[in-house]
Amino acid sequence: MALKEKLEAELFNAMRNKDETRKRTIRMAISNIKLAEIEQKKILEDSAILSSLYKEIKIRNETIEDAKKGNRDLIIKEAEAEIAILKEFLPKSLGDTELIEIAKKVILEQNATGMKDMGNVMKAMMERIKGQAPNDAISRVVRELLQTE
Repeated sequence: MALKEKLEAELFNAMRNKDETRKRTIRMAISNIKLAEIEQKKILEDSAILSSLYKEIKIRNETIEDAKKGNRDLIIKEAEAEIAILKEFLPKSLGDTELIEIAKKVILEQNATGMKDMGNVMKAMMERIKGQAPNDAISRVVRELLQTE
C-alpha cells in the first residue's frame, strides 16, 4: 500500500473512531501532500511524501520550542501527540552511526574530496536512504565527513 493511501485509510479510521487529534494531524499532512502535488503538477512518490512528513515533524518541534519559552503546556502536549502520530508513518529511522557508514561508502564511490562535491554526494545519499532519515541529519553527516577530507 502506498504511503498516501495508508494516510487516507488512517484518516478514515480516525474519523470513524472520533479521534480528533489524529484526524486533524493526518488531514493536515494529506493537505500538504496534495498542495505539493498541485505545485509540482505530478503525483508524489513515497520518498517525497516522507520528506513532507519530516517537514511536518520539524514544524511541530519548532512549535514545541516556542511554546516552552512561553510556558504553554497545552500546545506542547498537542504538538508532541501530533509528532507521535506522524512518526507512525515513517520507516525505521537510521541512526547517526548507520548514516556515517553509508555516507563514507557514497563519498568513496563518488570520489568526493571536499565541499565542492557535496551536491553529488547528497543526491546519491538521498537515493540510497529513501526517507529513512531527515534531510538535515543527512546533510549534517555529509558536511562533517567532507570537511575532514
